[in-house]
Amino acid sequence: MSNENPYADFLADHEPLKVLPATARKIEALLEELGAERVEQPPAPGKWCAREIVCHLADCELTFGFRLRQTLSEDHHIIQPFDQEKWATNYAAYDVRDALATFHAVRMWNLALILSIPPEARTKAVTHPERGPMTFRTIIETMGGHDINHLRQLEAIAKKFAPEQSALAASS
Repeated sequence: MSNENPYADFLADHEPLKVLPATARKIEALLEELGAERVEQPPAPGKWCAREIVCHLADCELTFGFRLRQTLSEDHHIIQPFDQEKWATNYAAYDVRDALATFHAVRMWNLALILSIPPEARTKAVTHPERGPMTFRTIIETMGGHDINHLRQLEAIAKKFAPEQSALAASS
């Protein structure tokens, strides 16, 4: 596993190509568990609510897709970083279901690309200005670790608000 993957600890020994296809279904189940009202509740002041996390995942999937394609199509490509907090300033405009649909559609498109290339293409070099040299494979690993990180955040939000759901059911 590459040291250039900031999510390597989350990915650990998980195979990214098993993580990536399952993420959208896991998000959908967590959103169902939370319900429409709780997807808007941040777990703590200054933290993203579930809807904002899903919006971030949709944005990142678009970004990862661009990075994957640029890496394959250009020699010595330098990745363009982005400020996730600045992108998040527009998340109030997005519905959580639309964000999930976007994430899922672009993820499937990205997976089709990833699975279509020959194994040697996964070693194609790319540079991240903040992390240094990496490969196409590193981007895939980063996607997997990023998914696990945010799935854990969504699971923690669902767990935090689960007692409220149980209390509401008991009072009915």
